[in-house]
Amino acid sequence: MEAAQSHNKSRHLAVPPEDFTAIVDALYRFGAGQDLRDRPLFESAFSRNATLDFTAVAKKLGVTIPVFEGRQVITDTILSTTSTLDTTHTITNPRVIRYDGEHAKLFALIEAQHLPRGDHSRHLLLKNILDVELSKADDIWVIDRMKFDNAWRTGDPDVLFHTRGS
Repeated sequence: MEAAQSHNKSRHLAVPPEDFTAIVDALYRFGAGQDLRDRPLFESAFSRNATLDFTAVAKKLGVTIPVFEGRQVITDTILSTTSTLDTTHTITNPRVIRYDGEHAKLFALIEAQHLPRGDHSRHLLLKNILDVELSKADDIWVIDRMKFDNAWRTGDPDVLFHTRGS
């Protein structure tokens, strides 16, 4: 029993509640920025030199894409890709797994629904696993590196990737 308690204590991070909330808020800004089509909100989630790696999810959907590098490229790519879609992003199970007051690493799940605007008879629903590294910049937590893996999906990948000209 004592060994189990010791192990659990060593895995617990002392993250102040205000930092935990602010760290998770970076993910909320990422999701809500897309759903609300709010470029400044979306951009506020990322550091200037951030990377977003959606390559593993795309590969599972039969598409090859690069890792997106830099806040401007990430914003331009994601917002243009979703510009003809209605989206909802739900972030759950956030766990800060590394924290030093200036940097953090976060695990979370994100469920992302994609529907063509004006034709909700088609959809792509993704449940993705997030691996996110963040840093504190000017009293706000921002994403430095965001990597996605796919847990499951349902629907038509073409809704997001337009590989068949639709």
